Amino acid sequence: MSLVWSREPYSPRRQAMSLERVARAAVAVADAEGLDALSMRRVAAELGSGTTSLYRHIRNRDELLDLMVDVVRDEVPALSLSGDWRADLAAHAHAQRALMLRHPWLGTLLMIRPALGPNSLRQMNEALAAAAQLTPDATRVAGVIGLIGDYVLGAVSRELAELEAHRRTGQSEQEWRASVGPYISEVIASGDYPHFARRVMEARDLTFTEQFAYGLERILDGIGGG
Repeated sequence: MSLVWSREPYSPRRQAMSLERVARAAVAVADAEGLDALSMRRVAAELGSGTTSLYRHIRNRDELLDLMVDVVRDEVPALSLSGDWRADLAAHAHAQRALMLRHPWLGTLLMIRPALGPNSLRQMNEALAAAAQLTPDATRVAGVIGLIGDYVLGAVSRELAELEAHRRTGQSEQEWRASVGPYISEVIASGDYPHFARRVMEARDLTFTEQFAYGLERILDGIGGG
């Protein structure tokens, strides 16, 4: 992995600002059109420069992806520890979810590339500090942060997939329910799936935000008890 942050001439302020400008242009492309639309040529065009000029700042697309992850991580405010490990870890998880929903491509990169930029390291350090309020065991602290990170990634991936399905089909949630309603009614009437029938007839559907909060609370319950 190429560590663009540790390589000169990243440190001079003018160069750092130039890298940030490149990264933000790439983020704008990925936000609007997805990672498949992202290329060095496309980013250079967005900046009004040649691809060769871009390569003077960034070696390849992988470095560009690393910079993108770190520049959006800067959107998350610093986590101030309250002394309540549970509240602090919940705040961390909700902030990460919001960031991934704003930038739907981010979760994909976090699953396949280590995030080692300054903003990513800051957030990791803050999360570890929050978990360290629970236990001095470094291995357990790392496990807690890994568990919460995996939960956030999974929950956001499912939410984004459903939103993408609605976008792709052009169906709203209400329209989809109307289309499958007759079949679900037949299933319930058969009496073969009583627990499923009760879920459909009696349970309130949670919003994505409510479902995320519920799952997170159960995870924190387990962490506190373990």
